[in-house]
Order: sequence, then structure tokens, then C-alpha cells
Amino acid sequence: MTDIAGLLRRLEKGGIPISQAIKEAMMSVDIEDFTDYDTEVFYVDRPVPFMETEQGAIKTISAPHMVATLLHHMELKAGEEVVILGAKGGYIAALVARILGSEGAVRVLDPSMDAVLHVRSRLTHWPTVEARELESVDVAPVAFPGEIHRVLITGQLTAPPTWMTERLVEGGFILAPIGTKASQQLVKIERQGEELMPTELGPVAFGPVDVRNAEPGPMNADELADLLELAIQTCEDLELIEDEERYALEDLVVNLRNLPDDLPPPGEGGLPMEQHPMIQLMWQAAPSFFRLWPMLQTMIHPNLAQPGAPDWDDEEDDSSDFQP
Repeated sequence: MTDIAGLLRRLEKGGIPISQAIKEAMMSVDIEDFTDYDTEVFYVDRPVPFMETEQGAIKTISAPHMVATLLHHMELKAGEEVVILGAKGGYIAALVARILGSEGAVRVLDPSMDAVLHVRSRLTHWPTVEARELESVDVAPVAFPGEIHRVLITGQLTAPPTWMTERLVEGGFILAPIGTKASQQLVKIERQGEELMPTELGPVAFGPVDVRNAEPGPMNADELADLLELAIQTCEDLELIEDEERYALEDLVVNLRNLPDDLPPPGEGGLPMEQHPMIQLMWQAAPSFFRLWPMLQTMIHPNLAQPGAPDWDDEEDDSSDFQP
């Protein structure tokens, strides 16, 4: 195993909470057992792929800082039962199973049979982990246990599935990245009596649970509107946008959302690109849009922080920090 101990030290220095149980699990479970891709990037705190579809969608195992963060907020205890929606190559399931121990149980659900088969092939010697295919995220699997205590959703959803929230026991919770593809919050949703109490834990960036929703394709009007709204808010927070530019971009967002729901994305449906209503709206807004375009590109494709990367080490630390 590459220097997992050094990675964990850097994560802790970067402010990532790592309990002894999480540390022991990450020290004992090898990322190399869950992907055939090069894992070097994992040790500099980056996501590592584990699967690619024929259509070009990439499924990844989250970066170590996010893995540790998810495990921290799950508040895991030995002997519990945990549901994981989204395969993540089986790596997170193995970590959870390691923390729960032999009396615990982990049930992995994923809409992709390829992802499920991958998990099963990597966890053949983990008797407390079960992996099943979902017909749909919104449809409960057949013969699934009635009560749910802990749920970890490892991909973007606009809301947790109703069948999950309805089965949550008192004090049970769902941890999930909730929002659009462009803007998500890690949210803990806990049942208290008849109420579901959400707590936002910070912004995150996850791909969708269903790999089919991650396959490359043209952006539709609603997706572009989501990205523009996020960019407007970010520009406002950083005081980078003038009032006239903000008004023009807000008008563009409204106009994009008013386009017909069944309008095909640009390049599809046989309509010439220059005649597509979405493209025409973009050109009409061009006088205010072009000045901000370089900043918008940067915000749409952000460089995420990597607190576990080697350059987070204090330069004055002893060189022994870099040794296993």
C-alpha cells in the first residue's frame, strides 16, 4: 500500500476530522482492491475512477478527504445496519463494514448492474456486505428490510427517495449530496417524530447516483440556467459583477427556464444550431455575457481543494512525516 498513513496525517492537518475507528479502517482497507485504474492520484487526495460505461461516463471513488468526511458524519457504531446508495466501487462499503464489525450489515444499492457486479467481485470475502441492483432510485427494492436506521447516498440527487424517508426510524438519518449537478449541499436529514429535520453541512460536488445521468451529452436549458444562477451568486459574493450584468444574466436565466420542457438540446432534434432558441437567447445576452465568460468558465469547472495533497504538509515539519 502506498503512504496511506502520510495521507491521513495531511488530511488531519487540513482540518478533516478523522476518528481512530475511521483511521484504522482506512489503514486496513486498500484502495487498490477496488479499482484497476492507477491509484497514485488517490494518495494526493483526488478521486480515482473505478468504472467507465460504453457511452463514456466515468464513475469514481471519492477523494480521501470526502470519504473521511462522509464517514465522520455517519456517526457509525459497531453492530449497526447501513444502507449505501451508490456503489463507489465498493471501497466506502468496505470501510463502513470494517467500522461496523462482524455484527453489522451494509447493503449497497445502485441503478447500474455493472457497478453492482463490480462491487460483488471486489467484496467476495466481506460477508457483511450485500450489493443489489435498483430498478430505479425512486423504487424500493423487493424484499428490502422495512426499517432504515442509517443511509449514505454517495451521488447527487435533488431529494432523497420517498421510500427511504418513509422507512426512517426515529433518530435515523440520511446523509446525502442534495441539489443540482451544478450546486449541492451535503445534508443530514434526520427523523424526529413526524418531521424530517435537514442540516446543511457544506457545499460538495458529486456526480449523479445513476451513471446514465453522467453520460456525456448536450446541456439543456435548465442545466445552463442552474450553472448561471450559481455563477451569479458567486460573482456577487466576490463583488465581481456590475448591476447591469447581473440583471442581464438574471433575465437570461428566466428566459432559459421559460423555454418548452420538451425542447431538445442544441445539436439535437434536427434544428440548425444557430436557430436553436437556447443559442439565440445566449447571443441576445452577449453584450453583458462576454466580459464575464472567462470567470464563468472557471466557476463552472472549479478546481476543488485537496487538503490531503502533499503540499498541505507544514514545510517546517520533520521529514519523518513523509514516511510510512
